[in-house]
Amino acid sequence: MFLHWTWLILALMWTQTSFTTAGKILVYPAEGSRWLNMNIMLHELYKRGHDLTVVRSSMSLQIPEHAPHYKSLTIKVSQAISLDTPELTVSLLKKTTESRKSKWSVLSFIAQYQCLFAFIEQGSRVSAEMLRTIMEDQTLIKNLHNAKFDMIFTEALYGSGTVLGSYLGLPIVLNTRWIMNREAHFAVAPSPLSYIPTFGSELNDKMTFTDRLKNLLHYAIGQYTYHMFMNPAYQDIISEFIDPNTDVLSLMQGADLWLMRVDFVFEFPRPTMPNVVYIGGFQCKPSSPLPNELEIFMQSSGEHGVIVMSFGTRLKGLEYDLSEIFASAFAFLPQRVVWRHAGPKPSTVSNNTLILDWIPQNDLLGHPKTKLFITHGGTNSIYEAIYHGVPMLAIPLILDQFENMVRLKAKGIAKVLELTDLNINTLTESIKNLLDEKQPYMENMHEISSRHHDTPIKPMDSIIFWLEFVIRHKGAAHLRTESYKMPWYTYHNVDILAFILSAFMIISLIFALSCKLLLKELQRKRKVKQQ
Repeated sequence: MFLHWTWLILALMWTQTSFTTAGKILVYPAEGSRWLNMNIMLHELYKRGHDLTVVRSSMSLQIPEHAPHYKSLTIKVSQAISLDTPELTVSLLKKTTESRKSKWSVLSFIAQYQCLFAFIEQGSRVSAEMLRTIMEDQTLIKNLHNAKFDMIFTEALYGSGTVLGSYLGLPIVLNTRWIMNREAHFAVAPSPLSYIPTFGSELNDKMTFTDRLKNLLHYAIGQYTYHMFMNPAYQDIISEFIDPNTDVLSLMQGADLWLMRVDFVFEFPRPTMPNVVYIGGFQCKPSSPLPNELEIFMQSSGEHGVIVMSFGTRLKGLEYDLSEIFASAFAFLPQRVVWRHAGPKPSTVSNNTLILDWIPQNDLLGHPKTKLFITHGGTNSIYEAIYHGVPMLAIPLILDQFENMVRLKAKGIAKVLELTDLNINTLTESIKNLLDEKQPYMENMHEISSRHHDTPIKPMDSIIFWLEFVIRHKGAAHLRTESYKMPWYTYHNVDILAFILSAFMIISLIFALSCKLLLKELQRKRKVKQQ
């Protein structure tokens, strides 16, 4: 009996070891909220025994050089790579607000996109400069080769990690939702513009003729962005070190695996690919107990409950006029309000409102007293609200937040209030409408939340499984289509259509000439007969 149990334990240990063999992972993250997402995954990988090396800029704004769960490789650069700096955020917010206030006049539309192009050009250029510093350092490249990494885990917002992984010959896993010029699915999966909305269009999946025309316009803008601002930053490096006949998008399309921060309880249905793994809401978790003072404030709300408000990591505080509107509107509400706001304290703030520089957002959203979440519509915040089943009042500010709003409205789990329409009355009415039990928002949110939780494998477990799958099998090329290697005219069968059209025209021409010759012969015979 003892021998039997010994063999059983050894067999189980061997099985466990064979499926959880630790790997060496090179990590090339992006700054901002994308690093927050990546770092959650890195903590879990570290717990599983994986050896992590994080490539970071010496000017990094968020990525620590020293951390207990990874080793860092710091690259000397002259400036930070981020679209999350306060100056850039404020500039884009100003241009976006002006555009929406003028109802998308041509001039304001152009001004906003000029600002966006400047963002993308700067981010791609600085990212490429850091990449060139790495590629030209022969000692560093030799050390990276000798380190025998099992894969590179990188963010697809910029192309540097993908280019480096391709040069080193490593399996590539991308963590993404957006790439620089569009939603990430457009790079890897069939995306018919007849019902798949593209970035900037603010459309749903039910499009009229005018909508499809608008969608095509924004797709063209995305293509322009890629060819004019994103790819040129990397093309010289790719041509010099890899292959002059390829580009950064093709290298991305050659990635082994795409970890897509999407759940179809929130996203519109669309075609996908075998090497796309959906991990929407992976960062969500059950709420923890609140600090004592905050818990007392929550409990003091009585039957009316609490409203939580936060505008994410990009925007620390609102302009003074806007913060006064919020404070004045909150003062009329019977609910308590917990507000993350790092700017000047509004003069009209009431006793029912608690203003904090930082809040434990996940724990507050999971608190039974929380009735409503006022948010800018960032993806992380949306999934936390869905996870905890809290309806939202969404006030989008910039970038993909407007795309998220379309999805929130389509699912019936939020009201959307434009910043340009914000005043005390509109804000108060929107909040009251959301809290009205006769409205469907809470019921819809509970249904969406239930679907989000009803899954055979939790998103974080899926992440770990697939990353370790790539390590065990040295890639996942069998899941990747080779279509990205085709010329565009081959992919869309333009050459086949041209061949068929040419053949049809040649046959038609031969038929016409034959008919003409036959007609002439008949006419000749008729003349001979008459003579």
